[in-house]
Amino acid sequence: MTEKKLAGKWVIARFQHETNTFSPIPTPLEAFNPRWGEDAYHDQKNARTAMGAFIQIAQEENVEIITPVSAYANPSGTVCAQAYDKICDSIVAAVQEGCDAILLDLHGAMVSEEAVDGEGTLLQRIRAIAPNIPLAVALDLHGNVTPAMVQHSDVMVSFKTYPHIDMYETGVHAGKLLKKMLQGDVSPSIAFRQVPVLSHTLRSNTNEGAMKAVVDAAIEMESRPGVLGISIMAGFSLADFEGAGMSVIVVADQHIDPSNAIAYAVADELQNMILAQADGFVYESTPIELALMRAATIAQTADKGPVLLLDHSDNVMSGGTCDTTDILEAALQYGLSNIAAGPIADPETVKKLIKVGLNQEVTIELGNKSGWMSKGKARPPLKLTGIVKAISDGKITVTGPIFNGSILNMGPSVLFQTKDVDIVISSARVEPYDIAVMTSLGIQLESKSFVLLKSRMYCRPVFFPISKGFVECDSDQGGPTSSNYDWFDIKHIRRPIYPLDAKTTS
Repeated sequence: MTEKKLAGKWVIARFQHETNTFSPIPTPLEAFNPRWGEDAYHDQKNARTAMGAFIQIAQEENVEIITPVSAYANPSGTVCAQAYDKICDSIVAAVQEGCDAILLDLHGAMVSEEAVDGEGTLLQRIRAIAPNIPLAVALDLHGNVTPAMVQHSDVMVSFKTYPHIDMYETGVHAGKLLKKMLQGDVSPSIAFRQVPVLSHTLRSNTNEGAMKAVVDAAIEMESRPGVLGISIMAGFSLADFEGAGMSVIVVADQHIDPSNAIAYAVADELQNMILAQADGFVYESTPIELALMRAATIAQTADKGPVLLLDHSDNVMSGGTCDTTDILEAALQYGLSNIAAGPIADPETVKKLIKVGLNQEVTIELGNKSGWMSKGKARPPLKLTGIVKAISDGKITVTGPIFNGSILNMGPSVLFQTKDVDIVISSARVEPYDIAVMTSLGIQLESKSFVLLKSRMYCRPVFFPISKGFVECDSDQGGPTSSNYDWFDIKHIRRPIYPLDAKTTS
């Protein structure tokens, strides 16, 4: 039997930002590099994102596609009101012109100056003008899901992987559920539980530990009758607002269970599973000297490849400044050598080194210029003497599984070489999710003893295969994305919540 094609008009948009309310990095409109209208369509057509999947499904149905905007910004500080309003207004205006379906590629942890629940406020605005139009949302696994987000959506599905390699697949999941809703095959309803656990990002790795166990259980439960989709939300703890923390979303079919009892039973089962192993979502940072001691021990093994030093106290994809030098300083003071490090974002130093030119010796003051204050104190730049070994425009075509095929733009960049370390200094903050952030400037990674990366997780799919081991490094001085909550003046997150408070059972 041939499946009946749908008719009508679909509004499809992308608006993503993970907001670190402690980050000093501003988030104006230009940070999103917004694409509007037809430009948004061409930017996302064939992209391995949820919006790319939405477009493909819409094309298969031969419906009219309206793409008001595609806007994505790397994690940073609170989104400025003007940027938030302009992007939201474009989506709302498109819906107001009339449509038959709405598909949104959102993050779930956005905080703006005037809308602390960024996604919930947007969805509420849409529902006010289109109360009966089917609406599907794809989310990042680190979304802080709120009651407003759930109340104003029909379908809500998140990534199931971290590192995130299923962005497109999540879009397919959400998009196909909405398609079935439009065809009358399913009647989605969402059950939702906010879990009183403030998980650490390093404990949301879906390849190990408690997070893997719960996600695996959720995937198995998706095969139960009436269950259409389950999302285990790790949350994002550095967005200091009431809704931050873990949650469970279950989408079920009311055709099979009009009372939605199945969905709530599954949500409760998964919440209880999370609470039973709450310690598995808490990360204890190792003092940096002990971490470096472990790295030195691994380096002495006969295995090939460098040891990775993962600086999760300044992780770009959690809102880091990408310019703190604490871990590099500690590694040099400990006596490590033959290190590759970076990218460290310092456009001022890049300009100076390009002006100096290749193979010229110069002393620089590196990093610590973007405004991060550790307990009210700023760190001075790191003085180093070396030579410029390479200069690049910083544009890289990504070959790894995360953002595959996209352009990673470090901006004008240099390779600065000292006696003990080769440092990639970039103009822009970038997450090292492709080895070309180093190899494009001539670093031979296999010849290095240590590689220092400002990354928690995104580097792993591409750097782990060439390394002999890794050590997670958190600054003893604090950092904008430290895994030690003691460094942050958390005021607004719902309480009680573990580990800020004692464990609860509900």
